[in-house]
Amino acid sequence: MAKKQFKTESKRLLDLMANAIYTNTDFFVRELISNASDALDKKAYLALTDAEIDNSNPFIKITVDKKNRTFTISDNGIGMNKEELEANLGTIARSGSFEFKNNLSEEETSDIIGQFGVGFYSSFMVADEITVISKKVKEEQAYRWYSRNVDGYEVKEAEKDGDGTEIILHIKANTKEKKYDDYLDSQFIQSLIKKYSDYIRYPIKMDVEVTRSTGEEGKTETVIEEKTINSMVPIWKKEAKSVKQEEYDEFYENNYYDYNKPLKTIHYKVEGNTSYSALLFIPEKAPYNFYTTDYKAGLKLYSHGVFIKDEASELISDYFRFVRGLVDSDDISLNISREILQQDYQMKALKKSIDKKVKNTLEKMLEKDREKYETFFDSFGLQLKYGAYQDYGANRDVLIDLLMFKSSFEDKYTTLKEYVSRMKEDQKEIYYACGESIEKISSLPQMEMLRDKGYEVLYFTDNVDEFMVSILMNYDGKDFRSITKGDLGLESEEEKKEMEKTVEENKDFLESIKEILKDKVQDVRLSSRLKSYPVCLVSDDGLSLDMEKVLAEMNQGMPMKANRILEINKDHELFKALQNAWNAHEDLSDYANLMYDQALLIAGFPIEDPTEYSKRLSNIMVKAIR
Repeated sequence: MAKKQFKTESKRLLDLMANAIYTNTDFFVRELISNASDALDKKAYLALTDAEIDNSNPFIKITVDKKNRTFTISDNGIGMNKEELEANLGTIARSGSFEFKNNLSEEETSDIIGQFGVGFYSSFMVADEITVISKKVKEEQAYRWYSRNVDGYEVKEAEKDGDGTEIILHIKANTKEKKYDDYLDSQFIQSLIKKYSDYIRYPIKMDVEVTRSTGEEGKTETVIEEKTINSMVPIWKKEAKSVKQEEYDEFYENNYYDYNKPLKTIHYKVEGNTSYSALLFIPEKAPYNFYTTDYKAGLKLYSHGVFIKDEASELISDYFRFVRGLVDSDDISLNISREILQQDYQMKALKKSIDKKVKNTLEKMLEKDREKYETFFDSFGLQLKYGAYQDYGANRDVLIDLLMFKSSFEDKYTTLKEYVSRMKEDQKEIYYACGESIEKISSLPQMEMLRDKGYEVLYFTDNVDEFMVSILMNYDGKDFRSITKGDLGLESEEEKKEMEKTVEENKDFLESIKEILKDKVQDVRLSSRLKSYPVCLVSDDGLSLDMEKVLAEMNQGMPMKANRILEINKDHELFKALQNAWNAHEDLSDYANLMYDQALLIAGFPIEDPTEYSKRLSNIMVKAIR
């Protein structure tokens, strides 16, 4: 029979199909299995109304022959006649599955996987010869379709027992760029089946070597047995109430290699404009590389039980990137090679639905199982904080009630809602303090007055915290306020009047200290917030001292400095001693600079000139000893 040319604009198009559309040559196994599954679906549908069609034992069989370099996949599905072989395999991008599906009513539509008609051509990525032998249901004659090196094709009559299709690929020889011998390795093919087609509904069989006992003590033999490789029924397709937690835990461990059991399992189905099944897990512990760029976030994507993509970040928002799991949807739009998701309304709806489910789950955990939620927050709270800060607070309302902080109220987490519920009647702001640890924050001089007045203070120990509140700005109408920034305005009217009087009486004295420290501080003031400490360092409006430290750690270009203010405790013995020294016309330079260095240390800053600090300290010690 004369060779026919492919019915496309040019051979170049076929080369493109085989070599450019698919980025991974392994995908040909997935595509051929999906096509076989489609053929079995079509036969099953026809058998519903035609008693003459035997559909009692559907199967897909894969055989590899290293000696002859062939990879063979066969099925006992609907099969193809001569016209269909020419139409479906001779015309690129014509899909028999798509046409079959379109001929069904909306109620009759079955789960046909292939819709593009190009999956078969992915075989040319790994094969230099392809033979297809097929016999259609209820027809006597079988036909053979053959093509070598995509140089046209021929169709002729053939012999075949039983209905269905057999595809024989002659695998290419190895090259420097690609080891094609892998596709002749039975164990490697089994691994591809488990990865891409484990949940195809029909058994995928292979002949595998099995070692068994001969019956004689200590003796074994290796035999070939036909085994079903795929699981067929995915756990996420089962009813949630029929699955035990131990099964979920085993699935999670086997797929995500986590020694810890998942903290929470989310298994649900959604039906509507975009229907899908989802099996999601919230881990107990963050992976070692979770907060690095090496971590690959996203969910596994399946369509009709066929694996499409790993780490599909399009399916879930970045602030929930800790969620592991998978989504299986029949409604999503894929590109022609089933590798890339198309950004359409279905994907956006799917992502929105998954985000909502995760948020609701976390909210329930927070409300019903506080201990478990706090375990989660220890591992992933930082990610929620980053999410609240990113994109200029676009996700503020989604995440704000999921955030938690330690506070001065109790040695445990509190939410912003809980904090506000405990606020004093006259309290107008949410107070917070930043530091390396709770212990260091608790010992800040500025904490004393707030404790005395019964105000609760949130402890911010993560670098992102202050960035985050600058974006959040307020909660329930209450502004966030750093206790180390500006005047807190917590004094009574009587205390304010007394302070104004003391400031006026010491105006010249304070100006002299300010003059000495003019290159280091913006101002020197008497403090209304200090109780037992002699001095402290605070910042004016604008950049805070804590933000200055964070930016310095990030080392981003020119260092940014907060407007520093030295506050002196008017009730401390040091203040009175300084007054006496000033009245006695002593030089206050050493005293003023030591006070500033003392305030730096308390605030967590390094002393700017340790050598000069040591000299000043020695001078004062000498005076005291004399």
